[in-house]
Amino acid sequence: MNCNILVNGVNDIINILTLLISCQDGRPFIFLGYHVLTLAYGSFYAEAFIGVNIGTDLSDMPSPTQVVALLKAQNVWHVRLYDADRAMLLALANTGIRVTISVPNEQLLGVGQSNATAANWVARNVIAHVPATNITAIAVGSEVLTALPNAAPVLVSALKLIHSALVASNLDSQIKVSTPHSSSIILDSFPPSQAFFNRSWDPVMVPLLKFLQSTGSYLMLNVYPYYDYMQSNDVIPLDYALFRPLPPNKEAVDANTLLHYTNVFDAIVDAAYFSMSYLNITNVPIVVTESGWPSKGDSSEPDATVDNANTYNSNLIKHVINNTGTPKHPGIAVSTYIYELYNEDLRPSPLSEKNWGLFDANGTPVYILHLTAAGTVFANDTTNQTFCVAKDGADPKMLQAALDWACGPGKVDCSPLLQGQPCYEPDNVASHSTYAFNAYFQQMGKSTGTCDFKGVATISTTDPSHGSCIFPGSFGRNGTITNGTSLAPSSNDTSLGCPTQYFYRSCSFTTSVIIGAFLMTAVFL
Repeated sequence: MNCNILVNGVNDIINILTLLISCQDGRPFIFLGYHVLTLAYGSFYAEAFIGVNIGTDLSDMPSPTQVVALLKAQNVWHVRLYDADRAMLLALANTGIRVTISVPNEQLLGVGQSNATAANWVARNVIAHVPATNITAIAVGSEVLTALPNAAPVLVSALKLIHSALVASNLDSQIKVSTPHSSSIILDSFPPSQAFFNRSWDPVMVPLLKFLQSTGSYLMLNVYPYYDYMQSNDVIPLDYALFRPLPPNKEAVDANTLLHYTNVFDAIVDAAYFSMSYLNITNVPIVVTESGWPSKGDSSEPDATVDNANTYNSNLIKHVINNTGTPKHPGIAVSTYIYELYNEDLRPSPLSEKNWGLFDANGTPVYILHLTAAGTVFANDTTNQTFCVAKDGADPKMLQAALDWACGPGKVDCSPLLQGQPCYEPDNVASHSTYAFNAYFQQMGKSTGTCDFKGVATISTTDPSHGSCIFPGSFGRNGTITNGTSLAPSSNDTSLGCPTQYFYRSCSFTTSVIIGAFLMTAVFL
């Protein structure tokens, strides 16, 4: 019997499994099944990746070279730009970073109505930069059906004309063409098996999906569980939106498929898969072009917090990198771009719109992601290149109190701050505090909450080492890591009688101050 079969879609898996029952040549079922999925979705999607969106609505936007330096330092190798800025593309040249560029919505009508305009756009924004800049996708417009519905009639035309220009330049196999959609085009998204695209957009979605299918491209989808949670009137539990573990009796179950959903993200992605299947499209993969959680909001958005943003993005990244897939398509990559790299202070209200970033404009992390053992992306968690420093302009008295605690109850080895030692200079409370804060931060494994010290400390990606003073966590001059894990002298060491020998002020501790320092343990931890 001929056991070969042409795979046209995921639905063919059932036929293949039926055929395998009759095949006695010893080929492993699971192994073949894996390749069925690979064939159906393309080898490009065999391994998921995490990327990041780069918005530019900042009053102090870093230069393109600074942006690229941050990306490289954080091991981010996939980025999405909302335009095709020449300076940014030049800065990304020869880095190996995979770049998705965009046709902005305001250019969509021109590109969609003129072959010459589309060809010129590709010549100017693509051909002029490849192969030095690794452009791998073009996003034509953004959420056009919901944000710019008047342009919807030319959307598919714009994709086809851009693609034709790539074909003419022999770049179509290297660069995919698609368009990001808001998940709001999916109606009745739970249970996912009953979801469908808004039927009023069928004249656009049907030819669009057929275009994606014929060109080997993917559906770009923006997935924001934050908004689904906010708009659910407490129907969606916060833990369900944040990927937090749920007991089995709390998991959402699709009654039609009996698939269990432990998070909103997977449910939305599967809703899109089912919506495509109802239009007879079963082999177009999904790439999530935007997803994230705001770290700050106004009074109407109480769940826009640093902790929730950290939890969501950390769990999302681990979920994607682990190639978990979704309940409908386990093991099929759902590569995702985090929204976004920087907080954009020029974005319009509400406050949450300005606070989706992982970093401030100066490169300081808004929070330290919980990514241990989740891969190498976003090295502010998985390498030793983040530091805890005293905040500029912090109250010297508050710094001194925190310094006292770090070098006492905090068990930091502050001996490098002694007179004559490498970190004694500059001899001021801010400099000495920075050393002590960072040493504590490093010895605590840079865990959340260990760089605060009642608001006088902050995270920095700039190595504060200077001269012969090598800070814990720094690679130093010889490239070897300084762990900063040594503890302060034991409690019976006489140096504890006057711990301020390490500090910027004379030795004038009293018993009451020493007791106060120990009482501050709960304050600074």
